[in-house]
Amino acid sequence: MLEKIIDWSIKNKFMVVLLTFFMIVGGVYTMLNTPIDAIPDLSDVQVIVFTEYPGQAPQVVEDQVTYPLTTQMLAVPGAKTVRGYSFFGLSFVYIIFEDGTDLYWARSRVLEYLNYAAGRLPKGVTPALGPDATGVGWVYEYVLESDKHDLQQLRSIQDWYLRYELTSVEGVSEVASIGGYVKQYQVEVDPDRLLAYHITIPQIKRAIQRSNNDVGGRLVEMGETEFMVRGLGYLQSKEDIEQVVVGTDMRGTPIRVRDLAQVVIGPELRRGVAELDGNGEVVGGVIVMRFGDNALKTIENVKKKLEQLKQGLPDGVRIKTVYDRSG
Repeated sequence: MLEKIIDWSIKNKFMVVLLTFFMIVGGVYTMLNTPIDAIPDLSDVQVIVFTEYPGQAPQVVEDQVTYPLTTQMLAVPGAKTVRGYSFFGLSFVYIIFEDGTDLYWARSRVLEYLNYAAGRLPKGVTPALGPDATGVGWVYEYVLESDKHDLQQLRSIQDWYLRYELTSVEGVSEVASIGGYVKQYQVEVDPDRLLAYHITIPQIKRAIQRSNNDVGGRLVEMGETEFMVRGLGYLQSKEDIEQVVVGTDMRGTPIRVRDLAQVVIGPELRRGVAELDGNGEVVGGVIVMRFGDNALKTIENVKKKLEQLKQGLPDGVRIKTVYDRSG
C-alpha cells in the first residue's frame, strides 16, 4: 500500500504540491481561528431562573416561588436535572439539559414554560433568566480607584456608565458590579408623627409614587407654532421628596413628607463587600463571557473598550485590572 502511494506521488507531482498547499493554508487558518482559553469550558448546558421576592423568609420563598417553578421546569423538553435553591428574598432554579443541546434553544423552551408558571406565583413576582454564560465565563475583572471620590460615587460610575458600555462589547454576556454602596433616597418615618396625623406608611408610599411622574398634555397653537404642554413631575432631589403632599389635616393644611419623616441619601442594604490586597473596600466589575465565545478575543475587546471609556471618567478615577485570564 505504501509503495503504491509513493509511486502515485512520483507520477502526480503537481497534485501532491497542490494538496500540500491546501493543507498548509488550512492549517494556518485553523491556527489563527481556533479559540484559545486557559480554562476550557466542559460544563453542562444549563439555564438559570432567578427570582426576587423581597423581604420573605427562605421557607416562604421555597413554598411560593421555588417549588412552583421547579415542578413546572421538570416538563421542559431535554431537561435531565432541575435543582432549586431558596434564600432570603431570592430563588434560584437550575435546569440542566442533555449534552449537545443548543443553549439558546434551551433558553427559549424555559421561557415558554415560565409563562405557564407565572399564574402560580405571588403578585408582583417576576422570574428572569440568568445570563447566557457558564460557570467558567468569568474572564476579566477590574476595580475603580480614586482619591477624590467615595465608594458610593464610584459605584454610581460603575453602574450608570461603565456597565452599560461594556455590555455592548462583542462576546460579553454580563457585567456584574461588586463593592461600594448603591445610592438610595431613604424615607425614615417617625411613628409618633404618623400617629398624630393619622397617616399610614402605605399612604406615604403611594404619595411618593404618584408624585414621581411626568404627565403629557395636548398641543397649543400660537402664531402658527405648536407648543407641547407637559407636566414635569419627576423627583430630582431629596428636597423634592420632602415637598410631596401626603394628605391634609382637619383644617385643610397640606401634610408633606417632611412633616412625617426624614429624607436622607444613604446606601442600599449590602450582603457582601469587595476588598483588594487588604487595603480596604473597592468598587469593581466582573466581565462574564457569553457561552461559546472566544475568551481571548472577548478580553481584547474589553480592554479596547476600557481604553475608550477612560476618556469619559471623572478627574481622578482610574481603572485597574485585577484579573485577566488571557495574561
